Amino acid sequence: MTASNPEREPAEPLPSALTVANVVYALHAAAIVVGLIGSATVVGSFVGSVPSIVAVILNYLKQRDARGTWLESHYRWQIRTFWYAIGWVLLAAVLILTLIGIPLAFAILIGVSIWLVYRIARGWLRLQDRRPMYV
Repeated sequence: MTASNPEREPAEPLPSALTVANVVYALHAAAIVVGLIGSATVVGSFVGSVPSIVAVILNYLKQRDARGTWLESHYRWQIRTFWYAIGWVLLAAVLILTLIGIPLAFAILIGVSIWLVYRIARGWLRLQDRRPMYV
């Protein structure tokens, strides 16, 4: 007799974990808007502003509540978005130190800005549809 191993549906996330995911997307979106309309750049506002820093701290504090649910992928998506942005900014900063690398650094910053808008918009839209992120 063989035992069947049916695929289990992921558990439904806690309402508070879903709220935190929405708040994190909103905080990141606010940082992007500040970068677009303010004197800061999108990337600079995203990685160095209070909203984004608070957002990534919330991600780490509430990540356990989303474990084992479709929402877990959103927490990973949000955390990775923040840390990858920091990595690209650091690379651009190193390139700016070399005179030859300045044009490439600016291209990286523009590309990362577009990438950030995409990541936050795509993630938030999938969250609204209650669908996981594929990272």
